[in-house]
Amino acid sequence: MTKGYHDKSRQLLRITGSDRQSFLQGLVTNDVDKLSDGPLYAALLSAQGKYLFDFFLAADGEAILLDVAAARARAPALAQRLTMYRLRADVQIEADDRPVWRGIGDAPKGAFIDPRHAAMGWRLYGGASVEPLPEDHFEALRMEHVIPEPELIENETYILEAGFERLNGVDFRKGCYVGQEITARMKHKTELKKGLRRVEVQGDAPFGTAITSGGKPAGTLFTVVGGQGMAHVRFDRAQSEMQAGSATLRLA
Repeated sequence: MTKGYHDKSRQLLRITGSDRQSFLQGLVTNDVDKLSDGPLYAALLSAQGKYLFDFFLAADGEAILLDVAAARARAPALAQRLTMYRLRADVQIEADDRPVWRGIGDAPKGAFIDPRHAAMGWRLYGGASVEPLPEDHFEALRMEHVIPEPELIENETYILEAGFERLNGVDFRKGCYVGQEITARMKHKTELKKGLRRVEVQGDAPFGTAITSGGKPAGTLFTVVGGQGMAHVRFDRAQSEMQAGSATLRLA
């Protein structure tokens, strides 16, 4: 049975013009030339290699669609950022009012499987005729598979610490993009000492609560659903029981 819902937390941007593909190729973390094989997940970084936006890209005839979070006016902010890079490129950026649908079961015609992880179901741009699916269906799955969404912090998160390589959101052979040098250095020349991990949580703590271990700072607790959550932790201090406010947590 196919179930789904209109995801009002997402918004589409439509990129057109003869330079649309080369324009995006020089900016985002994934290989836009691979769109002929299917939609992609990617990010736009700052020059310092820190997260600014994440989105899905999909070919749509003579256009490329960007599926981005709608909260906090992220879509207009992304459009403004892209416009800053446009210069003389033949590129037009505009909002696309088609609804974003998410679901599980047999994917409707025109839908695609979430490129981050198959457990996150399908996505579709346009209308869908499906059985209703609760809008919080994917939250526990996000925790289980450590798939960040609000846990990605603008101008703070490094995408490798957030698991972008595991989530098929970065390509290390595509060539240059904004923030590429720092991302490549983290991949090839350093060992990650911090990152997002799934944790088992007993008790309550709000999003963004500081984590301590043995009285020392150990990270930040983000979303918690049904006793499991997502936390950004220091690996050297996340080996035993930790505290986040009144909550107790352990690495899952």
